[in-house]
Amino acid sequence: MSRAPGQPTTTFELPPLTTAALRPQPVSGHLLRKPRASGQRWHARWRDAAGVQHERVLGRVWTGRGRPAAGHLTKQGARQLLDELLVDARKAGPAAARRDHDVTFEDAAREWLRYVEFDRGRRASTMRDYRRTVERVFLPLFGALPLRAVTSELIDNYRGHLVAEGRLSARSINKYLLVLHAIFKRAQRHYGLTVNPVAGVDRQPVRRAAEFRVLSAEEVAALARAAREGRHRTPPKHPVGRDWQALCAAQDAQDAALYTVAAYAGLRLGELRALRWRDVDFAKRLIHVRRAFASGREDAPKSGRARAVPMIDQVLVCLDELSRRPEHTDDDDLVFVSPEGTHLEDSALRRRYYATLQAAEIKPLRFHDLRHSFGTLAVQVFPLSDVKAYMGHADIATTMIYVHHVPQHDAAAKLSAAVAQTAGRGGLGVDPATLDASLEEPRTGL
Repeated sequence: MSRAPGQPTTTFELPPLTTAALRPQPVSGHLLRKPRASGQRWHARWRDAAGVQHERVLGRVWTGRGRPAAGHLTKQGARQLLDELLVDARKAGPAAARRDHDVTFEDAAREWLRYVEFDRGRRASTMRDYRRTVERVFLPLFGALPLRAVTSELIDNYRGHLVAEGRLSARSINKYLLVLHAIFKRAQRHYGLTVNPVAGVDRQPVRRAAEFRVLSAEEVAALARAAREGRHRTPPKHPVGRDWQALCAAQDAQDAALYTVAAYAGLRLGELRALRWRDVDFAKRLIHVRRAFASGREDAPKSGRARAVPMIDQVLVCLDELSRRPEHTDDDDLVFVSPEGTHLEDSALRRRYYATLQAAEIKPLRFHDLRHSFGTLAVQVFPLSDVKAYMGHADIATTMIYVHHVPQHDAAAKLSAAVAQTAGRGGLGVDPATLDASLEEPRTGL
């Protein structure tokens, strides 16, 4: 692929392939003596039928007389171990090379898709993304190539092309590499591929955004009010009947409740679409998140685990109002439901949401980001471990973004009070029970 430095390209060209590069290579190897701080070691270095070089430590070098000590090898003993490795390489190498030659990248990609869907049980939404990436991105480019023709150099050139093109973010490029790595890892086990060409390719550096936007309490209220009043709707050109007006009013009230729950309970859109009345515990003021709806079916939440989220007053009020509607209020009924009693349609819901943002004069915000409002509030009240559980995060590092987002305006005052307290106690440390109280005392001398 030739291009001027820094000049983006629109196509990625595969290098010419030769059959000689795909033939099994002669197996060969030799011994090395390498120094270590605790003594020399015998190393075996050999090249297999795929042309891949390997190296293994055999044991310590024995230079004394008599029988070698445990873990030590004479040159003859090391040579015997190397010969055994070469015999195994000759037995497995040509068969593996033949299998690799017969199998194309498309074969390996299809096998991996089958494996992750049925053997590993990936969620429907995850499989949809995997198939889209494989069929739209990888197969048109690599599909007809024999597995052994896809080298680390080729993958690294592809990565460089994506970077120079500038169309994808670093995170998206890394996702492509992650899928490619998984495909070849499966091919190693299933087809006997000797090496994963993606393993040695560097990933793009990804920096998590230091800032993100959340809705204030006033904005959440304005969003819900705009939805309830139907201000996002285009006025009808012709008169409509009362039934249609009642249907629109019910949908608007439900949307207002949905936005409130998303912002103050932190549920994802798929979790909101799968929420049922049996999951809402008014007595204990808890919302149990047990399922998520995506790609036409219900599945476990993204984390794979059910969780319970506290129900604050604003959420309690709007859900209580919904529970009093004339239908769809049994335990097995959906909380946020279509007029037919089925799951809400994703794209139509998003269109209404963005129209409501505009009607409320709120800057555009992804629907998923509504749950950040809950996260930023929760870290100011609960321990991080609790917030992690409420949000359904798999990693505490994800929860930490809310800590970094919330400014600690009283940090200097707390540290000052801590220093004063330790000085007053003779350096015995801080008493957390009295630290906050000391902040409330009037300060003098300033």
